[in-house]
Amino acid sequence: MTASAEVKAAVTRVYRQRVRFPHIEPVPHGFFYGQCGTDHYAATRFQPVEGATYEELVGMQDEGSAAQYFSDSGSGWTHVGSDGFPASPHGCGDIPAIPDALAEAWKNCSIAR
Repeated sequence: MTASAEVKAAVTRVYRQRVRFPHIEPVPHGFFYGQCGTDHYAATRFQPVEGATYEELVGMQDEGSAAQYFSDSGSGWTHVGSDGFPASPHGCGDIPAIPDALAEAWKNCSIAR
């Protein structure tokens, strides 16, 4: 599925609150989005954007290298996991909150490798 700008913005808001970095956005061409049943899922890495503070730039050195995973079961997006460092060789296939069928369709989230 193609993620709308609204989906990307909602996922980014959730992650901004988690890391407390306002100057971040999803890495271009690396946003996975899908649906299993009535639940929606997303995966992406984030990068700092113009205006990022020194603290954000340093913090994103590690945070930005890990793929982040989200789900929405109808009550809003929530962060459900992230890759370790180094990333698992199975990408999102190793994230329990991501359904196996979706991880397979996403080819184990190549952004996680």
